[in-house]
Amino acid sequence: MDVKLSVTPYKGTRDFYPRDMKLRNWFFGNIRKALEQSCFEEYEGPMLESLDLYAAKSGEELAKEQTYNFTDRGGRDLAIRPEMTPTVARMVAGKMGELNYPLKWFSIANMYRYERPQRGRLREFWQLNVDIFGCDTFEADLDVLQSAIAVLRSYGADESMFKVHINNRRFFNDVIAAIAGTDAEGSKKISKVVDRKNKINREAYENAMEELGLSEEQIEKIDALYTMGVKEATALCPDSDGAKELTALFDALEKTGLIKYCMFDFGIIRGLDYYTGTVFEVFDLAPENNRAMFGGGRYDNLVGLFVKNAKISGVGYGMGDVTLENFLVTHNLVPDLDNEGTKVLVTRFDDVPYEKYTALVDELRGAGLTASLYLGSKKFGKQIDYAVKGNYSHVVIMGGSELEGGIVKIKNLNTREESAVALTELAAFFG
Repeated sequence: MDVKLSVTPYKGTRDFYPRDMKLRNWFFGNIRKALEQSCFEEYEGPMLESLDLYAAKSGEELAKEQTYNFTDRGGRDLAIRPEMTPTVARMVAGKMGELNYPLKWFSIANMYRYERPQRGRLREFWQLNVDIFGCDTFEADLDVLQSAIAVLRSYGADESMFKVHINNRRFFNDVIAAIAGTDAEGSKKISKVVDRKNKINREAYENAMEELGLSEEQIEKIDALYTMGVKEATALCPDSDGAKELTALFDALEKTGLIKYCMFDFGIIRGLDYYTGTVFEVFDLAPENNRAMFGGGRYDNLVGLFVKNAKISGVGYGMGDVTLENFLVTHNLVPDLDNEGTKVLVTRFDDVPYEKYTALVDELRGAGLTASLYLGSKKFGKQIDYAVKGNYSHVVIMGGSELEGGIVKIKNLNTREESAVALTELAAFFG
């Protein structure tokens, strides 16, 4: 039976045609430049990891539900990576005694996660991961926040377009314990409700809090924290280590001028249990795309999954390429990628030997120019159409008479101007 194969990519994945690749390479290039200027170094890890790696970090059920996993021919349970944090923690643990701390690392890695595709979330995606290992103080938190702001600013974004919402898990736990009289496990359960408060209605929120034993008065005290500034909030629990960390971080944000991009938000939790200190999420302020784009925080205990009693702290964040693209498009921050600068097409005529044209192309490329020889033998008008559709800036014209006269004609496709140039001056014409 003759079966027709689908031309549609697998659900939740994308085809990247050349123009799509221009966009992706442009914003990845911006990321690399911004982070390398801040002395972050790029790393990479394998696409396949042991399934146990994700089960140890996120729980076996979550690991199996959200990963593409399989058993290989050697009987090993593997997963295609759904995130990068376990991999980088494993890499740090693997050479723990050889590395130069504090580490400032980043990667732009391809991920796969089995979940329901929706706006800003696909099954296949690329994610920027930025991490600092080996610095226990707020300076690393500040450096990571600076890098996130620098990446967005590198595209032309300003404080009217995004806001960084910051909290601290140690502070949250201490405040909740003081209000609700609960232990660490109780604070953890309450944090799960707070983390999803904007995704459920008020009644469901209150019911969930009451089921955890909170009174109406206690719920009101927690609600009041959502609108407090950092000074007012930390005054409620001044002896908390988390309060001291928040105070130091926000003082530094004030002194560096970065406070205009940032705010305290007691409702920021970050649902993953491994976060231990500063947590943050970056929100798009556009009404049509008002959502958390990415986030991260401090995770002091991850390397301990691999090395017993390891004492290497970490802080970082992850940002997906889909949400970044939505942000850039929403705020009209994507440049005209069709304007490729000087790009030259050498046209062809039957009365000129092929090697004469390849020599022209070699000369142009040798001078650092982007150039190509037209492939095939179509009429001159078709070659010009090809150059226009291909966003070439110039065409070089050399028929038999031009070759005999030792010249070429150069047509500027933007201005439609045509110049006669000596063959010996071809590369110099483009300066």
